[in-house]
Amino acid sequence: MKYNLSNAIKSLESGEVIVYPTDTLYALGADIFNKRAVKKVFIIKKRTLSNPLPVAVFDYETITNIALTNDKIEGIVKKLLPGPYTIILKKKNIVPDIITGNKKNIAIRIPNNKIALQLLSEFGPLTVTSANIHGDDTPSEIFKIKEHLSDYINTYIENGILDGKPSTIIDLTSKKPKILRKGIIPIKQVLDVLNNE
Repeated sequence: MKYNLSNAIKSLESGEVIVYPTDTLYALGADIFNKRAVKKVFIIKKRTLSNPLPVAVFDYETITNIALTNDKIEGIVKKLLPGPYTIILKKKNIVPDIITGNKKNIAIRIPNNKIALQLLSEFGPLTVTSANIHGDDTPSEIFKIKEHLSDYINTYIENGILDGKPSTIIDLTSKKPKILRKGIIPIKQVLDVLNNE
C-alpha cells in the first residue's frame, strides 16, 4: 500500500521538522543535509548540540553513502535491519557535523515501518530522534505529541499508538561489535547474529 506523503515531503523540502512513525516510537524528522533544519530539531527537543542525533535511512545502499562499511558490517546490517536496532558506524564527510555532535561516528536506523520506509525512499535520510522534549517520556499518540510540540511543528504522520521500547544500539566501529544499549530484542539473539559474522 502506498501512502500520500506529499505534505510531509514538501515540509521537509522547505526545511521544516515533521513527526513521523517508526517501528518503535514517533520521531522528529528533518533533512540531515539541511543544517538549519537539523538545528531546529535540537531546539525543539531542548537538546545540546554536543548530543548526536540518530539518522534513519531506507536501505543498506544509503548507509554506504553516509558511512564507512565493509563485508562484515554488510552481513550484520542485512540480518538485523530493518528492525529495532541502531548501528554506530564511522561517518563520511558528506554528513554535516551538526548531526553527529562534531564526532566521527554516526548512529543509523532502518525502521521496520511501512510509512517510514516509503518516506525515506521518496525523500532520503532523516533524523530519527524521539518526538519529545529531551529527557521526557515520548508520547505514544499524535494528539499527545501535539500538546507539547504544536508551536514548532505543523506536519504529523499518524500511525496509531506507538509505544515500543527504544532500539538496541550496537557499535560496529571496531573489530569487535559492542552492545551499548539493550532494547526489545533478547541479547542472546543479538549476540548470535554478531558472533556469526
